[in-house]
Amino acid sequence: MRRGSARIVLLAADASENARARAEGFLAARRALLVPLPYTKAELSERLGKSGCSMAACTDFGLSAAFLSALAEVDGTGQYAALAQEMRRRAEKAARRRGVKRKSGREHHE
Repeated sequence: MRRGSARIVLLAADASENARARAEGFLAARRALLVPLPYTKAELSERLGKSGCSMAACTDFGLSAAFLSALAEVDGTGQYAALAQEMRRRAEKAARRRGVKRKSGREHHE
């Protein structure tokens, strides 16, 4: 998260205020999304295989979009639908950027 490559930061439902403040601090001046999860620290830790885990980050646009879409499907409140849509938009934009090949400096100046 410190390198700024996180696309989403997942925060457990029972994360402490200190953990929430740390996550928000990591995201200051970055374009990553903070995603409050419906899962507890114990559930998140179990699924990630890391004890005492209250937050996690994902650095891949596609995986982030897929994760948020899955959350939106199982969530009855619609809380994650807007986040999923925004991440899909960002993933598509990143894919378009990757599809455009830049000319090398020599080709550019010829």
